[in-house]
Amino acid sequence: MTAQDREVDGVEDVLALFARQPDAGPGDEPAPDPDHHRTPPKPTAGTSRHRATPWAEARAIAARSARSASTAQATSTPAPTRRVPLEQALGHVLAEPLAALTDLPSFDTSAMDGWAVSGPGPWSVRPVRPTPNTPNTPNTPNTPDTASKASAPGILAGHAATTPLPDGAAVRIATGARIPPDTTAVIRSEHARTDTTGHLHAEREVVQGQDIRPRGQECRSGDQLLPAGAVVTPAVLGLAAAAGYDELLTARRPTVDVLVLGDELLVRGLPHDGLIRDALGPMIAPWLRALGAEVADTRRVADDAHALFRAITESEADLVLTTGGTAAGPVDHVHPVLARAGAELLVDGVAVRPGHPMLLARLASGRHLVGLPGNPLAAVSGLLTLAEPLLRALGGRAVRPAYHAPVRDEVHGHPYDTRLVPFAHRADRLVPLRYNGPAMLRGIAVADGLAVVPPGGARPGDELEVLDLPWAAWADATTSTDDGCFT
Repeated sequence: MTAQDREVDGVEDVLALFARQPDAGPGDEPAPDPDHHRTPPKPTAGTSRHRATPWAEARAIAARSARSASTAQATSTPAPTRRVPLEQALGHVLAEPLAALTDLPSFDTSAMDGWAVSGPGPWSVRPVRPTPNTPNTPNTPNTPDTASKASAPGILAGHAATTPLPDGAAVRIATGARIPPDTTAVIRSEHARTDTTGHLHAEREVVQGQDIRPRGQECRSGDQLLPAGAVVTPAVLGLAAAAGYDELLTARRPTVDVLVLGDELLVRGLPHDGLIRDALGPMIAPWLRALGAEVADTRRVADDAHALFRAITESEADLVLTTGGTAAGPVDHVHPVLARAGAELLVDGVAVRPGHPMLLARLASGRHLVGLPGNPLAAVSGLLTLAEPLLRALGGRAVRPAYHAPVRDEVHGHPYDTRLVPFAHRADRLVPLRYNGPAMLRGIAVADGLAVVPPGGARPGDELEVLDLPWAAWADATTSTDDGCFT
């Protein structure tokens, strides 16, 4: 977190970044931004900030570089995959289409608790003592002398197939139970009554096939349920289990080494004597895992060029991610170390606030390095600007389609850079949150995402691009099922 990463540069930046808002009460309270809409001035030639990569272009470069690396690897070796048990597959990416291993449902089942009937009514109620399918459950004999029509449980889920249902007969049946052969329909319990003679009467019209889930209604064996590249969500785990899977073939998750830079950082206790708590170390690794990465290591690195050089060049991770040290202060060593290591700078500064001094480099090994600013919210900006598209491409995840939503309040903008502002969804509007300075996390901690504010700001009702937080968008790539079979 050295040198504060040069977030403010000159009078214009002070005006652009100064949040003239009253302090809020609870951290999740949205607040309007009273600042006036600004017209961006013309760029000043020769200033370093105008050589920064535009925000959208920086994201495209990160994705493109990762795809190039993945293509180069694929031409030399097969794409690495592994089979993962269902209970360990959450958050992974499918390396092959998910095809049904059985019909769903695999037999005709009852959709409701009620009565299975055959032919027209009224129906004679038959007692049934079902035979369980499970070998560890003792069979219950079907003996008329010990089971009355009232006490017989009927056909239950998980029990063996029954004999065909005679014409004019009815039998109790539970939701999910196997339908007897020759059944006409299932009548819901609340839509039927029995009389004193042991006959069942329907209180509504009975339509053939009603409340019966026929075999293969959801899909047939061999149908493609999800494409390769879909993210495994909790719902996907359930679908895979229903379709007969015990494990899934998944793509290898990209690995990341996190290097937290700064001699001023404490890992526990209260700040004191010029030392501050490390907010990024506890935050970055879980955030990267939510983006689909495996964090191999998170470690502190002193403000020492030699130590940083060793940590970067000795890493075997697909991505090295550093925090702090990306500006030009006396102990900001990232740029000199990358030059010494023969790295190629792909992005050196992004026209975005917060997070302007972020960078992306391709190391001599072909792997990547993302340098995040040391200020916490600026680091979040770098994660979503550079690390997210890079990791998505490295991990084989589908590109998340951009979407826009109207902003409720006027939002102050930077004169010439994109601005990322934490927001909350309120009644189909984006509501900017307080505490959105580069060093603040209070706003993003209760945010639904970041709104992309163009240079000059936005007026109420303007449509802004939305960056969802990863835990708010797990299912983003799981619904592309043109060939799937769904009801």
